[in-house]
Amino acid sequence: MICIRRQRLVHWMLAGHLMLMPTLFSPQVVAQSASAEVQEQEPEKGPHRGRMLRQDNFAIELAIFETGVPPEFRIWATQDGVTLAPEDVDITVELVRLGGVVDRIRFAAEGDYLRGDTEIYEPHSFEVRLSALYGGQRYEWRYDNFEGRTRISDDVAAAMNIETGIAGSGTLVLTTPLYGHLNWPAGAERTVRGRFDGEIRSVLVVLGQSVKRGQMLATIESNDSLRTYAVRSPMDGVISDLQAAVGEFSDGQPLMVVTDTSRIQAELAVYPKDQPKVRSGAAVALSIAGHPTPIKAQIGRADARVRDDQARIYRVSIANPDGDFLAGQFVSAEVESGRIQAPLVVKRDGLQAFRDFTVVYAKVGEEYEVRMLELGEASGDWVEVLGGLVPGTEYVTRNSYIIKADIDKSGASHDH
Repeated sequence: MICIRRQRLVHWMLAGHLMLMPTLFSPQVVAQSASAEVQEQEPEKGPHRGRMLRQDNFAIELAIFETGVPPEFRIWATQDGVTLAPEDVDITVELVRLGGVVDRIRFAAEGDYLRGDTEIYEPHSFEVRLSALYGGQRYEWRYDNFEGRTRISDDVAAAMNIETGIAGSGTLVLTTPLYGHLNWPAGAERTVRGRFDGEIRSVLVVLGQSVKRGQMLATIESNDSLRTYAVRSPMDGVISDLQAAVGEFSDGQPLMVVTDTSRIQAELAVYPKDQPKVRSGAAVALSIAGHPTPIKAQIGRADARVRDDQARIYRVSIANPDGDFLAGQFVSAEVESGRIQAPLVVKRDGLQAFRDFTVVYAKVGEEYEVRMLELGEASGDWVEVLGGLVPGTEYVTRNSYIIKADIDKSGASHDH
């Protein structure tokens, strides 16, 4: 359906914001705007599914043909219902796009129709100006063929928190996702045993207690000398395992484990497909459940062998001064695997779906229109654009869904 140019007040969004902004949008204003919306009736279609343009007894059928070829115009001309030889008709078409860009198309005879010499690139949204010369008489038509376009005044856009930016170059940091768990580094856990076997006379610590190096942990009465000696902590840490109990005999068994919790490490599994992308020293962001922000660190060295599932383990050392991180916790990671200097990037938040395309909405004055994108790499908040957008274009970066909703509400489509 072809919609005439009009200005609306984003009715779909306003319905949910009237209570928040009564001074800006009263029900009367919305009602008046709704009554002002006018849509053209469906234009007449010809036998080739093109738009029929008639003047006196002369008629033009203008169709966009895109089966097996890039979209192009094809024209059939008739007089009094009789098909005219295409070489007898001279036709020029101008497409005036948003922002004043004009595409001029010439036509040459091919078979029983005239074929345009220019690709009709997306979006198929423009004012059409067609001029035909036949039998010494000139015929002219003008009409709007808009799609994916809407008009929203700047004050309304500001009230809706619609924000824009300028499309330009940017650096994309490429990352590889990895997963693993936390574990204590080598040497962080020390098993405590008695020097001599004997009866445990006292246990001076409890599970989870922090201890200092040299602190007395327990006493044992030696079986040989019957003298009582002290068992002391080999380092600063936390009692992470406790087996000793008063009255038992040590018999060379572990009494307890002291763990230095000041540092912990992430053990990340890297499978063969990702191993070329991961290197020691690369920047990594670690996400651990319960921790509000990612932890910035560097990838450490990898194991010299792979696991049975062919994953190679890379380790990342993490400061843990408060002991918040514990062995066994799951961790996800984004490892920097490369950087791209992209000539053109857009914000991921600005992307929307339109027909079969991913688009952003370009802004020209108070009008917004889709730009169909060919996308490349993505990183964080940014996405590389390979085609469909001109550098320097102002486009919607925030709340683009409001533009989408207003366009979808209009139901505007293009001639095919």
